Amino acid sequence: MVNWQVNATTIYCDAVDDEVTMMVYKDWSAKCTGYIKYGEPGKEILNMLRRKGKQLKQSLECEGQECFRLIRYKEKLFAEESEKGHSE
Repeated sequence: MVNWQVNATTIYCDAVDDEVTMMVYKDWSAKCTGYIKYGEPGKEILNMLRRKGKQLKQSLECEGQECFRLIRYKEKLFAEESEKGHSE
């Protein structure tokens, strides 16, 4: 059992060209603020992503809950907690 309620980090997400905060909860569920904003974007956000994408010459789109960045962060925390368990 982990000794924290939520663990969070803010990163630059190149998939949406914005900073996002990734959160992992003590039950190992995970959430990303980028998904909240860009996962199912409204017309205004979608147009903004298209404009930014044209400027950057790349497609911008949230990768959803299967995003490798979120999965990697969750795995990192799990590894840290596993290591703590072995050293106690």
